[in-house]
Amino acid sequence: MLKWIFLAASFSGILCGQMPHGGVWWEGKVARDLNLTEAQQKQIATIRREYSHKVFDLREVVNKAEGDLDIVFNESPVDQRKSNDAIERLVAARADLFRATSQFELKLRTVLTAEQWQEVKKRSPRGGSRGPGGPDGGGPWRRGGPAPKGAPPVGQQQNP
Repeated sequence: MLKWIFLAASFSGILCGQMPHGGVWWEGKVARDLNLTEAQQKQIATIRREYSHKVFDLREVVNKAEGDLDIVFNESPVDQRKSNDAIERLVAARADLFRATSQFELKLRTVLTAEQWQEVKKRSPRGGSRGPGGPDGGGPWRRGGPAPKGAPPVGQQQNP
C-alpha cells in the first residue's frame, strides 16, 4: 500500500511534460484549456496506467545505481574497475528511464491534435525541452542531480 501512495505522489514529478509547481499538463488548467474530448481523456488515463509501474520501477533502479556509484567513489583506494562498472550501470539505468518517459510522452502526443500539442509545449516551463540533457538545452546530466540555485555553470568558477 505504501508503494502505491509513493507512486501516486512521485509519478507526476518523474515524467516529462511537467508544468510549474510540480503539476503535469494532463491535470488541471492546461488539460481543461486543451478541450480534451472524453475519448482523449480516457486514452490519456490508459496510457498513464500503462506506464506508471514501469517508470516507478525504473526510477528505483536509477536511485540504486546512483547509491552504488556513491559507495564505490567513497572507497579508499578507489577501484577503477568497480567504479567503471557502477558508472555503466547508472548510464544504462538513466537511459532506460529516459527511453520509457520519452515513449510515454510519444504515446500522449499521439492522442493530441497538433494544436493541442503546440499549446502543451508553449506552456511548458522548459519550452518543450526533453529534460536534462535534452536536445534543446535542458542541461547536462550531472551525478547528484541539478546544481543548486545560484551555482555557476559546470566548468566555470565563481568570482570570490
